[in-house]
Amino acid sequence: QVQLVESGGGLVQAGGSLRLACVASGRTFSGHAMGWFRQAPGKEREFVAGIRWNGVTSYAVSVKGRFTLSRDNAKNTVYLQMNSLKPEDTAVYYCAAAIDIGRLRYEPDYWGQGAQVTVSS
Repeated sequence: QVQLVESGGGLVQAGGSLRLACVASGRTFSGHAMGWFRQAPGKEREFVAGIRWNGVTSYAVSVKGRFTLSRDNAKNTVYLQMNSLKPEDTAVYYCAAAIDIGRLRYEPDYWGQGAQVTVSS
């Protein structure tokens, strides 16, 4: 069983930065693909970024070049550094974990409860 707890959300003006963190429980954390999804009001949930066990990352086109995903297995934590934020980035961001990156994209095994990110214009 893996539990995920997000932190770091908040309100920021356009062009600013935020860093989200997701702390995971479980001794198998390092063996999971980890990542983030987001869901804006009235919109479908969308994949934002993912990171494999070996540290290789994948990003949605909409955030590529602005967001950076990293993991620190010693702290059981993944981070999403969000720079050059836009109002379109406003959403609830959910941390997720899965056995592999393919499963992460479509059917994660574990979810956090979400962190609100609001970007004002």
